[in-house]
Amino acid sequence: MIWLKLAFFLLIVFVLNTIVKLLLRKLLKIEKEKKSFFSYNHINELHRKIDWAIRITSTIAFIVINILIIIEDYSINLIINASFFYIVLDYAVRAFFECKYSQNPKQYILTISEGALILIAIIIMFDFLLNYFTNGAV
Repeated sequence: MIWLKLAFFLLIVFVLNTIVKLLLRKLLKIEKEKKSFFSYNHINELHRKIDWAIRITSTIAFIVINILIIIEDYSINLIINASFFYIVLDYAVRAFFECKYSQNPKQYILTISEGALILIAIIIMFDFLLNYFTNGAV
Protein backbone atom coordinates (compact mmCIF):
# COMPACT_ATOMS: atom_id res chain seq x y z
CA MET A 1 0.00 0.00 0.00
CA ILE A 2 2.86 2.38 0.75
CA TRP A 3 4.21 1.98 -2.80
CA LEU A 4 0.86 2.94 -4.24
CA LYS A 5 0.79 6.07 -2.08
CA LEU A 6 4.33 7.00 -3.10
CA ALA A 7 3.56 6.42 -6.80
CA PHE A 8 0.46 8.58 -6.51
CA PHE A 9 2.47 11.27 -4.73
CA LEU A 10 5.12 11.25 -7.46
CA LEU A 11 2.41 11.55 -10.10
CA ILE A 12 0.96 14.57 -8.28
CA VAL A 13 4.42 16.18 -8.10
CA PHE A 14 4.99 15.56 -11.82
CA VAL A 15 1.62 17.04 -12.78
CA LEU A 16 2.10 20.01 -10.43
CA ASN A 17 5.56 20.66 -11.88
CA THR A 18 4.16 20.59 -15.42
CA ILE A 19 1.34 22.99 -14.53
CA VAL A 20 3.69 25.43 -12.78
CA LYS A 21 6.05 25.42 -15.76
CA LEU A 22 3.19 26.03 -18.20
CA LEU A 23 1.83 28.91 -16.11
CA LEU A 24 5.26 30.51 -15.72
CA ARG A 25 5.93 30.17 -19.45
CA LYS A 26 2.64 31.90 -20.27
CA LEU A 27 2.93 34.65 -17.63
CA LEU A 28 6.60 35.48 -18.20
CA LYS A 29 6.67 34.71 -21.94
CA ILE A 30 9.48 32.17 -21.65
CA GLU A 31 10.24 30.25 -24.83
CA LYS A 32 10.09 26.48 -24.65
CA GLU A 33 13.45 24.79 -25.12
CA LYS A 34 13.70 21.57 -27.07
CA LYS A 35 15.37 18.96 -24.88
CA SER A 36 15.78 15.25 -25.12
CA PHE A 37 14.05 13.42 -22.29
CA PHE A 38 17.12 11.62 -20.92
CA SER A 39 19.88 14.08 -21.84
CA TYR A 40 22.08 16.20 -19.62
CA ASN A 41 21.39 19.48 -21.49
CA HIS A 42 24.53 21.30 -20.41
CA ILE A 43 24.75 24.97 -21.33
CA ASN A 44 28.46 24.93 -22.14
CA GLU A 45 31.63 22.94 -21.46
CA LEU A 46 32.28 24.56 -18.07
CA HIS A 47 28.74 23.68 -16.96
CA ARG A 48 29.31 20.08 -18.08
CA LYS A 49 32.51 19.82 -16.02
CA ILE A 50 30.98 21.37 -12.90
CA ASP A 51 27.84 19.24 -13.22
CA TRP A 52 29.86 16.03 -13.47
CA ALA A 53 32.02 17.07 -10.51
CA ILE A 54 28.84 17.57 -8.46
CA ARG A 55 27.47 14.19 -9.59
CA ILE A 56 30.66 12.31 -8.76
CA THR A 57 31.12 13.95 -5.35
CA SER A 58 27.46 13.43 -4.47
CA THR A 59 27.69 9.74 -5.42
CA ILE A 60 30.77 9.27 -3.25
CA ALA A 61 29.18 11.25 -0.42
CA PHE A 62 25.99 9.15 -0.52
CA ILE A 63 27.99 5.92 -0.46
CA VAL A 64 29.91 7.16 2.60
CA ILE A 65 26.70 8.39 4.25
CA ASN A 66 24.99 5.03 3.71
CA ILE A 67 27.97 3.25 5.23
CA LEU A 68 27.84 5.59 8.22
CA ILE A 69 24.12 5.02 8.65
CA ILE A 70 24.35 1.24 8.35
CA ILE A 71 27.61 0.49 10.17
CA GLU A 72 28.12 3.40 12.55
CA ASP A 73 24.41 3.86 13.35
CA TYR A 74 24.21 7.53 12.34
CA SER A 75 20.83 9.22 12.03
CA ILE A 76 18.82 8.95 8.82
CA ASN A 77 18.61 12.75 8.92
CA LEU A 78 22.15 12.80 7.53
CA ILE A 79 20.96 11.47 4.17
CA ILE A 80 18.02 13.88 4.17
CA ASN A 81 20.33 16.85 4.73
CA ALA A 82 22.79 15.64 2.10
CA SER A 83 19.98 15.16 -0.43
CA PHE A 84 18.72 18.64 0.28
CA PHE A 85 22.22 20.13 -0.10
CA TYR A 86 23.02 18.40 -3.40
CA ILE A 87 19.65 19.21 -4.97
CA VAL A 88 20.04 22.88 -4.04
CA LEU A 89 23.60 22.88 -5.40
CA ASP A 90 22.64 21.15 -8.65
CA TYR A 91 19.70 23.43 -9.41
CA ALA A 92 21.62 26.56 -8.35
CA VAL A 93 24.49 25.75 -10.73
CA ARG A 94 22.06 25.02 -13.57
CA ALA A 95 20.11 28.23 -12.93
CA PHE A 96 23.34 30.26 -12.82
CA PHE A 97 24.53 28.92 -16.16
CA GLU A 98 21.11 29.40 -17.73
CA CYS A 99 20.98 32.99 -16.49
CA LYS A 100 24.51 33.93 -17.57
CA TYR A 101 25.28 31.84 -20.66
CA SER A 102 22.03 30.57 -22.16
CA GLN A 103 20.39 31.86 -25.31
CA ASN A 104 17.16 32.03 -23.32
CA PRO A 105 18.18 33.54 -19.95
CA LYS A 106 14.63 33.51 -18.50
CA GLN A 107 14.84 29.73 -18.44
CA TYR A 108 16.50 29.94 -15.02
CA ILE A 109 13.13 30.91 -13.50
CA LEU A 110 11.70 27.55 -14.55
CA THR A 111 14.75 25.76 -13.17
CA ILE A 112 14.43 27.47 -9.79
CA SER A 113 10.69 26.69 -9.61
CA GLU A 114 11.30 23.04 -10.51
CA GLY A 115 14.05 22.77 -7.89
CA ALA A 116 11.83 24.31 -5.23
CA LEU A 117 8.97 21.91 -6.03
CA ILE A 118 11.31 18.92 -5.92
CA LEU A 119 12.73 20.03 -2.56
CA ILE A 120 9.26 20.46 -1.11
CA ALA A 121 8.27 17.04 -2.46
CA ILE A 122 11.35 15.39 -0.95
CA ILE A 123 10.68 16.99 2.43
CA ILE A 124 7.07 15.79 2.36
CA MET A 125 8.08 12.31 1.19
CA PHE A 126 10.76 11.88 3.87
CA ASP A 127 8.38 13.14 6.53
CA PHE A 128 5.74 10.67 5.37
CA LEU A 129 8.21 7.76 5.29
CA LEU A 130 9.69 8.67 8.65
CA ASN A 131 6.24 8.82 10.24
CA TYR A 132 5.17 5.63 8.48
CA PHE A 133 8.12 3.59 9.71
CA THR A 134 8.41 5.07 13.21
CA ASN A 135 4.73 4.59 14.05
CA GLY A 136 5.02 0.83 13.61
CA ALA A 137 3.11 0.58 10.33
CA VAL A 138 5.59 -1.93 8.95
